[in-house]
Amino acid sequence: MKAIWNDTVIAESDETVVIEGNHYFPHENIKKEFFKPSETHTVCPWKGTAFYYTVEVNGKSNTDAAWYYPEVSELAKGIKNYVAFWRGVKVEN
Repeated sequence: MKAIWNDTVIAESDETVVIEGNHYFPHENIKKEFFKPSETHTVCPWKGTAFYYTVEVNGKSNTDAAWYYPEVSELAKGIKNYVAFWRGVKVEN
């Protein structure tokens, strides 16, 4: 799977985990040069507290377009530190 934004592959992995329709990529498979930590946090009642990244590619920013859970509940242990996308980031084969 590939995550693409602004015509650039920002993550790529054959080992994504799909939860609630979102592909979660292993943290080591994101291209870290495109990710800037955000101050945004949200809470999922069954996964835990999500942390966000702003994606920056070719001079354009996509605020809070990626999220991950550094600590998870027992139910979500399969996505600890995996990164998912939204806000126009395309995920495709």
